[in-house]
Amino acid sequence: MINREKIIENYIDAYNCFDIDKMVTDFDKNIVFENVQNGETNMSLKGLNEFIQQAEQAKTYFSKRTQTIKSFNHFENITEIQIGYYAILGMDFPNGLKKGQELNLTGKSIFEFDSGKIIKLTDIS
Repeated sequence: MINREKIIENYIDAYNCFDIDKMVTDFDKNIVFENVQNGETNMSLKGLNEFIQQAEQAKTYFSKRTQTIKSFNHFENITEIQIGYYAILGMDFPNGLKKGQELNLTGKSIFEFDSGKIIKLTDIS
């Protein structure tokens, strides 16, 4: 479990620094990523290339972003983390959010592992 925590901490550190290469270091090439908001999946990506393309695009959304791990819960091949999320928007959004606006959210991320690699990541807010 310690190894999983280290892998997840590396991912979060890289995310906070906008370092996509480091973010995907421990991803399987067939990674599945899902983003769930209010109980509905609003994004689903398959494969490392799709994830990297989305991550590159998302870098423009924020001038600063910080995920903070609040807790780890380990299961057979899954580790779930509770997170605090702080961000400053880097652009105006169609839903009315404005550049420079601050976000403070909570959520969780579920990391599924196989052979020491992350095969699925689900972000839930």
